[in-house]
Amino acid sequence: MNAAIKNYTIMCIAILLMGSSCVSTKRSTYFYDATQTQFKVPDEVKEIPIQKSDILYINISSLNAEASAIFNATNNINASTTSSTGTSSNIGGYLVNNEGYIQLPVLGYVKAAGLTKKELKSNITNQILEKKLLLDPIVTIRQMNYEVTVLGEVGRPTVITVPSEKISIVKALGLAGDITIYGRKDNVLLIREHDGERKVARIDLNSPSFFTSPYYYLEPNDVIYVEANKNKVASVNRAQLLLPAILSGLSVVAIVLDRIIK
Repeated sequence: MNAAIKNYTIMCIAILLMGSSCVSTKRSTYFYDATQTQFKVPDEVKEIPIQKSDILYINISSLNAEASAIFNATNNINASTTSSTGTSSNIGGYLVNNEGYIQLPVLGYVKAAGLTKKELKSNITNQILEKKLLLDPIVTIRQMNYEVTVLGEVGRPTVITVPSEKISIVKALGLAGDITIYGRKDNVLLIREHDGERKVARIDLNSPSFFTSPYYYLEPNDVIYVEANKNKVASVNRAQLLLPAILSGLSVVAIVLDRIIK
């Protein structure tokens, strides 16, 4: 009887092993087809135009600290943001309204949407100089709600705040716990939105062409979705079929053991 139980247990283990399949090394490795070569890296990341609902930190300073203080008095629109570690914090800045404007002290409403930070900086500086409000003003602008979302077959699906305003898709995936063994590296989905229009792109992280892809660096509010591969889908389906049989078999073993003990 003990030999029969042992054989039955071995059979159950064999069925489970047969139900699982190995993931191709080629599909589970980043940049599998990449060879030793060099790729030209752009000197700077393309600056993305400001959009409606963006939150901008704007600081205006000059040699006259007292005169400059009034320009920063109401830079305090609060919003909540969550980092890749799950910690939340409040950020302050100017909200770009539905008409595409921000409201600055003294200067009033200033057009922001559609401009780059460099262009907005130039416009604010010129307005201050034209109105002779400050001498040699220094304008600093940062986007406070620069976030990307990583979903699907990754270790920790999350929303990542990017204080440096520069992040590659590889770094974003790393911060999200990397793609799992069941994730497809050859068909990563990227969803990008500009002015109410959504653009979808498929990215092959196994291809060396990825290094020169326009999607190498992410933009604010990008969404990355990693699909499950066929092995994950097949293993789930097999588990659904085998689980009742395995549970039934284990019940038989439990009954047999109970009778042997008695």
